[in-house]
Order: sequence, then structure tokens, then C-alpha cells
Amino acid sequence: MVRFTVLASGSKGNCTVVSGGNTRILVDAGLSCREMFRRMRLAGEDPATLDAIIITHEHSDHVSGLAVTARKLGIPVYFTQGTHRAWVRWLSPRKQMTYAQWLEQCRQQAAARMAEADTSPEDCDTEEAEADEEVEVAATEAVNATAERKADPAPERKDPAPPKDPTWLPVVEYFSAGTPFRIGDMAVSPFTIPHDAADPVGFVFQAEGIRMAVATDLGYIPPNVKAQLKKVDLLLLESNHDLEMLRDGPYPWSVKQRVLSRVGHLSNEAAATYLETEYDGQATYVVLAHLSESNNLPELARITAERALNGRANLLANRLLLAGQHEPLMPICF
Repeated sequence: MVRFTVLASGSKGNCTVVSGGNTRILVDAGLSCREMFRRMRLAGEDPATLDAIIITHEHSDHVSGLAVTARKLGIPVYFTQGTHRAWVRWLSPRKQMTYAQWLEQCRQQAAARMAEADTSPEDCDTEEAEADEEVEVAATEAVNATAERKADPAPERKDPAPPKDPTWLPVVEYFSAGTPFRIGDMAVSPFTIPHDAADPVGFVFQAEGIRMAVATDLGYIPPNVKAQLKKVDLLLLESNHDLEMLRDGPYPWSVKQRVLSRVGHLSNEAAATYLETEYDGQATYVVLAHLSESNNLPELARITAERALNGRANLLANRLLLAGQHEPLMPICF
């Protein structure tokens, strides 16, 4: 059986389990390890059976639970080299600045992401800070060790063990956009997407003759993405915002410009235009994903997509689903 289970989709966290044959892959890890496992169990998925984690890009809503989850399960993580470097830089203190300066920079970056997600530190699940806490603990240990050496510089005293590396993962595997590869029984075709990240990608997964596409976090749909989304049995497509809600909404103008840009997020209208004019109608399931809680409504996203699909008689059999932020979507099985 082939299964596709969206655990969460939105600006506060993204993760999906794709299963086929004897292989189960976690696509992104944007929730805390504890919350991901809770949602997997709700959806009838066993965390212990995961074989790998594969990452679309390094933004926090896609990687916040990555390190803890990979270490707990002891499974490999697949990145592009650019995404891995960006993730390591985000977690690692810079040598040219003090730890306090680096930590403040990380907090400012997180605050900017929270503004886009319309959340605040008080609203965040405390488990989402697990990886950041490891960085702080490591830095504190290093500072304390330095103070101890200065207070007791006896030559016979041994240096303490090095602080824990917050970027350590059990196994790191690299792939490149445009070059298909395999993870167990699953064939994976990564493709470049237009988004403001280091090396963002979407995926087409294939197992047992079933093709499933993941295409979110993209400002528009370029020709290479359209080509990848042909002849799929399941299409997970971004429908992030309603244009009027975004323009009239609470975001700062700079954030609105980012979302509306060609490296931002796909609007309901842009997704509908693709479904009406470019989509080949082959998917049994079309799943709308990454809906903004501030600048969209599920009803608006659904109506806009339904109108696009209903305008083409051969697409009426497509089943339209919406992936949510706070509860898993029940598994789609083939």
C-alpha cells in the first residue's frame, strides 16, 4: 500500500509522511519531535518505522524539529548541499561575533518568521525550542568551562569534553535538484522551486506505480515545476493566501512584498489559474496546502480551486482536500 499523510501544513510547521513498499519517509520536520510523533499516532503512523527525513528548504517551519527527531530515531537526513549549509549556519554561532550577538540575530530572524505566521513567542509550542535550547546549553557549558579553567588553572586539570554540537545528525545524505535517486523502495525526483531560501526544492515520490507530488513554498509555477506535476496521482499544491486579505491584512508592508514576490508564496488565485489552464487532471487527489491563518480562509481556498476544476468537465472526478495546521489529514491510501 502507498500512503500519504500530511501531519501539518502552514506557517507554524510543515511535515508529511510518504510511505510505499517497505519505505517510509518524513518530508520536512517543522514541528517538535513530540508533536510530530503525537500526530503520527493519531493518523495511524508509527514513528519507529520511519526510514529517512528529506528536507525541502531550511526555513524554521520546515526544520524546527529536525535535529531532535533524527537523533531520536537514528535515521539519515537528506538535503541539498546548499540547504544543509544554510541550516548549519543558522544553528552555529558565528566566530566573527559574540554568542549574545548571534543569539539576538537568530531571535530577530525567528521574530520575522513569527510575524509572517501571525504568532508570538507565547503562542509557540515549547517543544519547538528543543534545538535552540541545545545551542544555548552548549554555549553555557563552554562559558562555564572557560570560567573554571581561569579560576583553577592547575596544569594537571584536564580540559572538559567539548560542548555538544547542535548540528550533529546521525547520517547526512546529499541530493541535487534535477537528479532522481532512491530511498529504499521509493523513487524521489527533486526539482527546483522559486522561493527565498538557499536551494529550495519540491518532490515527486513514486512507489508501486503511484506518483505523488509536493509543491509548496513557491512564488509562482515556472515551466520546470509544471513539467514535474504532470501525470501524478496525488498533487499537494500551495494555496497560501487570498490577495485581498493579504493586501488589507496586518502584515508589515515588507512582509506583504515578500509573500507576493516571485520567491514568496502561491495565492489562491495563482493556484486556481494553474489548475484551470495548466494542470492535466490526472491526480485522484488534489490537496491544497500551506494556507495562511492570517491571510486566507479554508472556504476561500476551496471555492477558488473548485471553480477552477469545475470549469473543466474532465476534472470533476478529482477529490479536493485541504491540509490544516493544527490536526493531521487522515492518510490518503492507494
